Amino acid sequence: MAVLALFPGSFDPFTKGHEAVLRRVLPLFDKVVVAVGVNSEKHCMFSPEERMERIREAMKDCPTVEVTSYSGMTIDLCHSLGAKAIIRGIRTAADFEYEQLIASVNRAQDPTIETLLVMADAEHINISSTLEREKITHNS
Repeated sequence: MAVLALFPGSFDPFTKGHEAVLRRVLPLFDKVVVAVGVNSEKHCMFSPEERMERIREAMKDCPTVEVTSYSGMTIDLCHSLGAKAIIRGIRTAADFEYEQLIASVNRAQDPTIETLLVMADAEHINISSTLEREKITHNS
């Protein structure tokens, strides 16, 4: 049986930091599904289709990566895909506290699905989607 992990996020946009985390976890799983979250309450710079295409382009050399979009609860997507792990990248202590809370909520819903918090590489600690959007907005 293939071991599948889910790497969820808004990925608005997908950054070098996201890519680095994804490439680091690939050897641990048979397949990793990158799931682009669609939230009607959140105003994104890029459409879900644009975000998915950017991820596919960045990961085109990785046949074990699949890209999809979703709305609703991440744990529900794990169930529908048969994912056994949720991958989350963290850069700072604030990220850790937020992700720890989300992981505990997911664990309460299904204790068989693990959340793996992956520390960002030092070279990617200062990269965030927010800063990347600012650069794009100001053509930097």
